[in-house]
Amino acid sequence: MSTATDTTPARPTLLARLIGPREQLPSRVAFIVVAFLLIVVAPAMLTSFRLDLLAKYLVFAIVAVGIALAWGRGGMLVLGQGLFFGLGGYVMAMHLQLAETPEGQQPMFMTLTGAADLPGLWEPFRSPVFTLVMVVALPVLVATILGLLIFRSRIRGPYFAILTQALAAAFVILLIGQQSYTGGTNGLTVMTFFGLDLGDPGDQKTLYLIVVVTLGVIFLLARQLVRSRYGQLLVAVRDGEDRVRFLGYSPTTVKVVAFAAAAGMAGIAGALFVPVVGIISPTSLGVVPSIEMLIWVAVGGRISLVGAVAGALLVNLAKTELSESFPSGWLYAQGLLFVLVVAFAPRGLAGAGEWLKQQRWPWSGRRTDRDRPTTTTAEEIA
Repeated sequence: MSTATDTTPARPTLLARLIGPREQLPSRVAFIVVAFLLIVVAPAMLTSFRLDLLAKYLVFAIVAVGIALAWGRGGMLVLGQGLFFGLGGYVMAMHLQLAETPEGQQPMFMTLTGAADLPGLWEPFRSPVFTLVMVVALPVLVATILGLLIFRSRIRGPYFAILTQALAAAFVILLIGQQSYTGGTNGLTVMTFFGLDLGDPGDQKTLYLIVVVTLGVIFLLARQLVRSRYGQLLVAVRDGEDRVRFLGYSPTTVKVVAFAAAAGMAGIAGALFVPVVGIISPTSLGVVPSIEMLIWVAVGGRISLVGAVAGALLVNLAKTELSESFPSGWLYAQGLLFVLVVAFAPRGLAGAGEWLKQQRWPWSGRRTDRDRPTTTTAEEIA
């Protein structure tokens, strides 16, 4: 008498579900190790000054993750991230200024500039909840409106890059011109952050941990977005926008989502930059800072979120070290670094790492799924 064979696949154990697919195990272990180093080792080993510098680098890494999403995956050369970085930063600075100002009075800089009353634009930012919402919502809203106008007109490539750069420059001019509302060239300074004294080493460590956790959450969300069906569609739009349109998808919607997501990440980074550094001013938001943000991602590798984070950390660390030794030579070194990357390693450090993996066994004549280029054809997402 024959018995039927049970072909039902075995249900994965709880541990297997937590670990996930075996091929993702190395990346998960690496993430845990890096998180341990940043959360436990760095605060114990670094001085207060160096820990503040690391916090600033990690804030920049948040911007880099957004640029890697929009530029690396979406092919949008965003040269105006300073606009969204500044929106988030000034929203947070306005709230912190009001929190430090007694009720019924004006911030000190308004008194010095001769402003008669507190502008109505500032009043809603007394609320911390409204402020935290606007840190993300305002950059996303502006990016969505700009994206719809730009991408519906099928503006792309260098024209898109120049347009975003011009918007960042216009934003800086607006900030400087409205001195009684924004502090002009001096910007806005803060001393506290939601009850934390920015001059206290213990509170500075708490702020650092907030930055680390925020970066970790944003990185995981961006990685999930990249690995999703939308991430495949975004790469397909980058590689063949017209073909994706013929398949019935809207490239405009796909690109707007990535552009807005990158803007939201830049806004969060700007909001954290204010308490970490203690000031936000137009010098941190203009054309040059926006280009520097792009250099971080280019050096690390725009094809990889990890590469973008590494590029932001390495370039800013090099900037600090070289500026301390050769104050006038950093700009030349930065320009040379960008030229070398574009000329000899257009995919950055991450691309060089992928190339080394592919060359490990050159005689095998065989490539694994991990070695395939990060491209997605339109037919694959149809």
